[in-house]
Formats: sequence, C-alpha cells, structure tokens
Amino acid sequence: MQTQSRTPFRFQEETWSHMFESVSGLVNAPTGCGKTFSVFLGCLIRFINENPERWQTSDRNGLQLIWITPLRALAKDIGRAMDEVFTALDMAWRVGIRNGDTDTSERQRQKRNMPEVLIITPESLHLLLASKDYPNIFKSLQCIAVDEWHELLGSKRGVQVELAICRIVGVVKSYNAEEVIYREEKTNQKKLMVWGISATIGNLEEARAVLLSPVQKSYGDHSAVIVKAEIDKKVVIESIIPEEIENYPWAGHLGIKLAHRLVPIIEASRTTLIFINTRGMSERWYQVLLDVAPQFAGALALHHGSIEQALRLWVEDSLHAGKLKAVVCTASLDLGVDFRPVETVVQVGSPKGVGRFLQRAGRSGHQPGETSRIYFLPTHSLELLEAAALKTSMNEGEIESRIPMLLCFDVLIQYLCTLAVGEGFKPAVILKEVKTTYCFSAITDDEWQQVLLFITIGGTALQQYDEYRKVEVEDGIYSIKNRRVAMRHRLHIGTIVSDSMMKVKFLSGGYIGVIEEWFLSRLNPGDVFTLSGRNLEFIMIKDMTAIVKKSNSKKSIVPSWMGGRMPLSANLGKMLRRKIDQAAEHFEEVEIAALKPLLELQQELSIVPRKDEFLIEQIETRDGF
Repeated sequence: MQTQSRTPFRFQEETWSHMFESVSGLVNAPTGCGKTFSVFLGCLIRFINENPERWQTSDRNGLQLIWITPLRALAKDIGRAMDEVFTALDMAWRVGIRNGDTDTSERQRQKRNMPEVLIITPESLHLLLASKDYPNIFKSLQCIAVDEWHELLGSKRGVQVELAICRIVGVVKSYNAEEVIYREEKTNQKKLMVWGISATIGNLEEARAVLLSPVQKSYGDHSAVIVKAEIDKKVVIESIIPEEIENYPWAGHLGIKLAHRLVPIIEASRTTLIFINTRGMSERWYQVLLDVAPQFAGALALHHGSIEQALRLWVEDSLHAGKLKAVVCTASLDLGVDFRPVETVVQVGSPKGVGRFLQRAGRSGHQPGETSRIYFLPTHSLELLEAAALKTSMNEGEIESRIPMLLCFDVLIQYLCTLAVGEGFKPAVILKEVKTTYCFSAITDDEWQQVLLFITIGGTALQQYDEYRKVEVEDGIYSIKNRRVAMRHRLHIGTIVSDSMMKVKFLSGGYIGVIEEWFLSRLNPGDVFTLSGRNLEFIMIKDMTAIVKKSNSKKSIVPSWMGGRMPLSANLGKMLRRKIDQAAEHFEEVEIAALKPLLELQQELSIVPRKDEFLIEQIETRDGF
C-alpha cells in the first residue's frame, strides 16, 4: 500500500478535535480546500479511538455516519473519495449510496446490513423514515453530516433536513437512554453529532443556528461551533468581450454569437466545464459548439438533470478519467463535485447570484493552493454590467444570505404522513421534537391540532372527502394502514413542485430522458426536438411515455423547462445599480469600457439612470406608443 505524505489544514484539525469532544458545528471553507475530509475523517478518528480492537474488522458496526447531499451527482464522487480512505487505512468500512438512482436490490441489501456510511438525499432520508422498524437503522449512528448546507438553507428541502434530524436525534437519544438504564451506567449519554459543511454564504451564524437547533435543544447544549478556514482562494474572472459591441444584441438569453470565442479557450485547457443556466439553453449550446468546432465530436458531452441516468454517470466517470475536453452542463454539476482534470470554467449568461458564481468558479482548480479560473460569456451586451458587479461583489465579500423558512405546514403535513406510513407516531412525542427545529420552534398547540385534524379527516374544509382521511388513530398511535395510500405517499415524497414529467423512449426501445408534459403536448407527429444532444422525431404518446425515433433533420425545436426562470439576487441587484451609477461618470473597468458606445447612445436618446432614479421610457413603434 502506498502512503502519501499530506499535512492537514488547521481548520481540519480543529474540526477533528471538536468531534472527539462530541461537539456539533458548521465548517466554512472555500471550494476545493478539503471541507469533506474535515468532517469525514473526524468521524473515522473518533471511531478508531473508541474502538481500537475492531476498527479493522468487518463486524457489523451498523450505520455510523449519514452524509446528506443535495445532488445525486455528488454522491458517487464523495463515495469514491471515502473508499480510497478506507483502502489506505485498511478499514473494513463500506459506503452505501441511496437516492432516486439506487436500484431496489441495493436498497434491500442495505436494509439487511447497513453500511457504516450512507450518502443520501433529503427525499431518500424521508423514505427511510417511512420504512418499518427504522429506529433500528439509526441506533448506532454517531454523526449526521449535511453537505452544501448553504444550498439547502432557505428552501423546503432544508426544512425536510431539519425535520429528519429532529427525528433521528430523538431516536438515538432514547436508545442511548435505554442503554444507560439497562447497563446501570452512571456515565453521560453519548451525544449524536450534527455537522454542516458550507462554502459561500452571507449569514453564517444563522445557518449554524438553523441546522443545529434540534441537537442544541434536545441535549440542552449550546457549545456548537463554527470552524472557519482562513484560506484565501484565488479566483480569476475574465469577461469575453464581443468584437463589435454595437452589433451584439442588447437583450436575449443565448449568446451563441460568441460560441466561436470558446473554441481557443477549450483547446488551451485540459478540461472545461461550460455552465448554462437552463436545460433548454444547454441543449442548444451543445449543438452549436459541435457545429462551430466539429473536431470536438466525441470529446464534448452534455449533462443535465433530464438526461437518463446511465448517460449522466458515463459523463461523470469520463470527467474523472480526463477523457472529455469539455462538458456543457447546468446546475447538475455546480456543487462540490471534485473533477481534478477541470482547469477552466465558462459561465454563459449571468448566474443571477454571487454565491452561485463563486460555487461554479470553484469547479476549476479544485485543490488547495490552486487558482480557480472562470470566463464570463455575456448573452447580451448589457450583461457585461452584471459581470462587473459580480467582480466587485466577490472582491468586497458581498455574498448572499439564505433566509430560513418558518412554519412550512405543507412540509410538516407530509413529514407526519411519512412517520405514519412507517412506525406510526405519538403526537406528544413528535410535537416535542418538532419544536426543537428552527422552522417550527414557534408552532402553537392550536396549529398543531389543526395539522393533526387535517391528516386524519381532512380538516374542517375537506372532511366530506374520504381521500383526505389518510391517518388512522389506534391506541393513541397515528398510522396509515391503507396500502394504496401508503404507496402513493412514498412515491410523492419531495418538495420540488414542477409540471408532470414524461419519459422519452425510442420506438426500438431505450430510454433517453424526461421532458415536461406541457412541452410534449404542443408537438405534432413528425415534429423534431432536441434532447440529450440528439435530434428526435416525435411519433406519439403512449402510456405516459413519448415515443420517438432518431432524426437527421438539421432543424429542431429546443425544449424548455418551467424551472428555468431565475431571478436576480438582492445583493447582485444592488451592486448592479451601483455599477450603472458609476458608468454615468467613468469607464475604468474593462466591461464598462466596452459598453461605453452603448451607454453614450442611451444617454443621448434617453438617460442612464442613477442609483436613486427609476427610468420609465415611452417608445414609439408601428403599433403606437
């Protein structure tokens, strides 16, 4: 076995010492500086110290670490890194992955013999809570790690994580209490630790408070820490300036007129990630790049959430192996994935937020001490102002805060039905746990009773309809006995609401991906559309599946997804107004200097609004004013 001489960072050692003392916390460090190992190795070190005789054996240790990740693409990458550590240490631990891509046989295997580490999405964790005898899964648990917490905070998926943590803390705490009584021990109970891992976020203290609230309130312990890495990550941003700014569109969202400018950037780098804001745009960019640079055929790939799983996994594996020259991708690859061959990142169009831009920049130079290099390609002329605003925001540390959600009763109702499908629950026990979360700390007894009334009889408004009588009460335990209701609930766990998706399959067999129903409903037989980088001719819809065949047509319709609408963040909007205000007087920055002819024309025809002004223009067209 080869050993590598590596020195840990101070923030990693600090995290390990806190974990040895059973303290929970939040690690904050730039992308590519070893945040994952700060928590993961801390858990291993603690287990080895406490179990010197059996850490190298294959005894059934039970589940030791739950690793919650917001993206499926992260799971395989993290699992690979963990396996390398186990091999290097001669440890008999195993890593399991559980998400929407995990097949049924693997889930059953995990149920019979849980791995020591389980990498899981928030939705799949709730599915575990919906299984019978789930408390036995968690009784050996030492730590819950929540990866990319900044991405979950401020969303209903974040609330799902809060509720899952409060239930698991309750299970572990009651199990440890029983063990202490059974053994007549006088020692303190062992505490379950919760650690968050976060990169770019403005409200770090609040982020810690939200995540660790169940642990702190359950154990009456307020020793939770923030471990901050004092590492200055260098990020180089270069804007791609159109040759003739006057001839570049003033508005739009594609930017394909500048596609030829990416060819030398891609050729000069080992591997390049090209981030596109929406799935529809990514399909179009993939085709355009192959048209302007046919030499990239076979070395250029496409990756987004609607592409079938096998192809996504092939792209991720090929990235790791350095087989691809470039990948056109969406947010499906912008979190924590460690692709070492990636030297350069291109952002096409404004990402509408400073934190998201930093996150994507960190995909390149994803190692300590390396410089992250990102190119900004504007989809229209005035987007260069957003590039200037992004640069200044990053230099001044103006990163967006994620505002936590409060009293999300829809998520709470779903969570209680999840528990009712599994073991069932006693309201008094669960209310006490739910109140430990940040989201539901202020829930009143009246609100709680209304929630219970809703899941049992449909509340006061829907009690006439039998389908809302989901949960039955027997001996004070609330549970779902109806198998059909339980199955429907398991299939619908999740908090991302979108239009219904339809599978796309070849007439000859073979799955391609998924597209929203509203888009397919507009197609006529014979229409050609693009998915997964292929031109497909629509034949018919059968059994909620779109049947297609390959097409050689040069023209095709690019699908769009309803989730592709992105608002400008408040921080970036504020900085953008500042840049427009400055542009009225001086043109020092390269982006604003390039826009000088357009801004002067705007001033001549109308005005360039200052930061305390609001501009409304009346425009004369052939149709009137």
